[in-house]
Amino acid sequence: MGATQLQDFKARFFRALAHPTRIRILETLVRGDRSVQELQEALGLDQPAVSQQLAVLRNQGLVTSQKQGLSVRYELRDPAIEELLGAARKIFNNHLIDTGGMLRELQRESRKGPR
Repeated sequence: MGATQLQDFKARFFRALAHPTRIRILETLVRGDRSVQELQEALGLDQPAVSQQLAVLRNQGLVTSQKQGLSVRYELRDPAIEELLGAARKIFNNHLIDTGGMLRELQRESRKGPR
């Protein structure tokens, strides 16, 4: 795989993560496999919305599906996705800490009044 192909793969991968519902689905699947109905109930969404987002995740190889009886169960294709979501959570937490620090500094400055 050439450098350009690798960059394209990475871009498609991150685009697949670029939707709040898809992130919620992945976070739910971290806890174990689920059917579409179980995902609907967990996320409070209708079947077409869940199925549409699962199709994107499946097409990018982030989840796999397996038919069991009358239902289809979905699971994470790679357990490293849980690590990726955890790393993203840490990055966002660090950002919020930095933002909180800036907010506190702004509040201190506003109490001092204009200079």
